[in-house]
Amino acid sequence: MQVLVTGVAGFIGMHIAKQLLENGCKVVGIDNLNDYYDIELKKARLSQLNCKSYDFEFEKIDINETEKISNFFKKHKFELVIHLAAQAGVRYSIENPHIYIDTNIKGFLNILESCKDQNINNLIYASSSSVYGNNSDTDFKELDNTNEPISLYGATKKSNELMAFTYSNLYNINIIGLRFFTVYGPWGRPDMALFKFTHAILQDNPIQIYNNGKMIRDFTYIDDVVESVSRIVMKIKENSLENVKHNIYNIGSENPMPLMDYITVLEKTLGKSAKKIFIQAQLGDVTRTSSNSSKLYNWINYKPKTEIKAGIKNFVNWFKDYYKI
Repeated sequence: MQVLVTGVAGFIGMHIAKQLLENGCKVVGIDNLNDYYDIELKKARLSQLNCKSYDFEFEKIDINETEKISNFFKKHKFELVIHLAAQAGVRYSIENPHIYIDTNIKGFLNILESCKDQNINNLIYASSSSVYGNNSDTDFKELDNTNEPISLYGATKKSNELMAFTYSNLYNINIIGLRFFTVYGPWGRPDMALFKFTHAILQDNPIQIYNNGKMIRDFTYIDDVVESVSRIVMKIKENSLENVKHNIYNIGSENPMPLMDYITVLEKTLGKSAKKIFIQAQLGDVTRTSSNSSKLYNWINYKPKTEIKAGIKNFVNWFKDYYKI
C-alpha cells in the first residue's frame, strides 16, 4: 500500500509514518519544514524514518503551492492520503491569522482537488477538538454543535470538515476526519504545555499557567493515537469502511484531567517543583476539553491504554535523551 503522509516531519505525522513503515507500507512524506518551531527537531524526526528497512521517500513541498502539489500527485499512485500538514497553535492564530487561511484552508483545498483529479478514494485528515469551542457538555460528542469555535485555528478546522463533506459527496471519496484531543508524548511540539513546562522546570525557570490553572484537558498519548490510526488504515485496506462517505471521529483518552494535576505529575516525574506564575486566560483558549470517543473505539475495537504517569515519564525520558540532560 502506497500512502502519502503530509506534515510528515511533524509530531503526529512522524509517529504515524513510522508505524505505517513498520507495517510494510511504502510511505511518501511531504513537509515544508517551516520555522514555526525548531527546524532541527523536525529534521531529527525525519531521521527516524530514514532507515534502510523502510520504504520511505521525502520531498520538501508546501501544500499551499497549488501547481507543485498538483504535479506531485501526478507523479505518484497513492492508495491513501493521510493529511496532517497544517499551521498549528491556537494562540499563534491570533497573532498571524493569514498563514492559517493559506495553509489550513487553501492547502487543504489543494489536497482535496488532487485526490479528486487523481481518483484517490481514501483520505484521512486531521481536525481538532478546537472545533467544539467552549462546549458546556461534560463530554464532547461528534454530533454536538461545532458552529462556535473561539479561535481562528478552530474555525479553519471546522472549515476543513465542511470542505471534506462536500468533496466526499460530490466526488464519491471516502474521507475520515479525526478530532485530536491534546496529543502528547516523545518528539512532541515545543509550543505545547508539556514541552514548555519540562524545559522551564529543568532550567529552574518559572512556568506560566494560563487562566490561573483553571483548565481541564483530555490528554491523549501519542502511541494510542498511532494505534487508533493504524486500525483505521487496516479498515481501509480491508475495504470495511462505514456506509457514510464522510465520517468524523473524536480521538481522545476519555480521561480529562485538571491542568494543575497534570503539572503535579510532571513535577514528581522530574523530581523538581515548578516555579509558577499564574496569569489570566489567553484569547482563543478553551477552559475544558473532554472527549467521548466511543464512536471510533467501538468501530476499531481499541481504547487508549496509556496512563498519564507513564506517558509523562516516557516524554521526560525522551526529552532528557534528546537534549542530553
